[in-house]
Amino acid sequence: MKLLKALTGVAGAIALTTGSAFADDLRWKMPVAFATNLPGLGSPAAWVADNLTTASDGSIQVRVYEPGKLVPPFDILQSVSDGKVSAGYTWIGYDQGKVPAIPLFAAVPFGMKPWAYIGWYYYGGGHELLQETYANKGFKVHAQLCGIIGPETAGWYAEPIESLEDYKGLKIRFAGLGGKVLEKLGASVTMMPGGELYQALEKGTIDATEFSMPAIDQILGFNQVVKYNLFPGWHQQFTAQYMLINQDEWDRTTEAQKALVEASCTAATTRGLAEGEYKNGKVLAEFQDKGVQADQIPREVLLKLKEVTEEVLKEEASKDADFKRVYESQQAFMETYKVWDTRAYVPADL
Repeated sequence: MKLLKALTGVAGAIALTTGSAFADDLRWKMPVAFATNLPGLGSPAAWVADNLTTASDGSIQVRVYEPGKLVPPFDILQSVSDGKVSAGYTWIGYDQGKVPAIPLFAAVPFGMKPWAYIGWYYYGGGHELLQETYANKGFKVHAQLCGIIGPETAGWYAEPIESLEDYKGLKIRFAGLGGKVLEKLGASVTMMPGGELYQALEKGTIDATEFSMPAIDQILGFNQVVKYNLFPGWHQQFTAQYMLINQDEWDRTTEAQKALVEASCTAATTRGLAEGEYKNGKVLAEFQDKGVQADQIPREVLLKLKEVTEEVLKEEASKDADFKRVYESQQAFMETYKVWDTRAYVPADL
């Protein structure tokens, strides 16, 4: 009896000191907004799922569900918050109608370069602000930055954009805050998942679309329907993806499991950016052979788009306290970052 009590005491001590010795295994279903074959955008979700299983020695197993197989892409936030699924992987800007400030964490027109954004996110309080933003709107999720890519293209068009007048009456798929900018210019902006865009272009449901970077757009085949691919991607200089985890599910994880999720997502963020930077140049260089006209939007048009963007951002900040708080935090960071950015990097033409 004394031996049994002693062994019980030792087991209890081990559990208290390790914290994870008797932790429950995690078995998460994770619907994703992007097909996992899309480089930098969908591929990090699959990588994270595999890495978590390997690094946890099977303690954490995440089953990835391709877009629409378990949850519609635009329903991921609500499904995770409600506990219908344990986790989801998405571009959170899709939920700007429910959480007005959320596009600031997803893509900002004329915003930060991707490495500047992650600087602000990790060291400027961005991660904490994101959790508060969701909680303030009643969503029970833990959000973890889990992927980022560089600029998108400015979209695919049947004709080039040579003035702001060209946006008037244009039926275009455009996401996030950039969509609000084009609406202000008279465009008819719609939102639909990436998998529906080729058919929408082909049938004339939309006249033009943006979606992502060249390495992804070519997979979706937009160049088979329209031939003008415009640059730069003024509306999304960075595109950030997140792993959303139900808050109750996150709260029951051990510190070790939390650390694995955070480390895996940080690694996926680096890998996603690296994959896009590696592949885009080659794809873009080959576009001309495929009949694609890769044109630059005239500088004078970009300057006017920037003016309208600043109007939109100020209007949104005046309507939502979270938007104002996050926007001001990002602007304060950019004031000092610009000093470094303009001085430190060699100009692209050199």
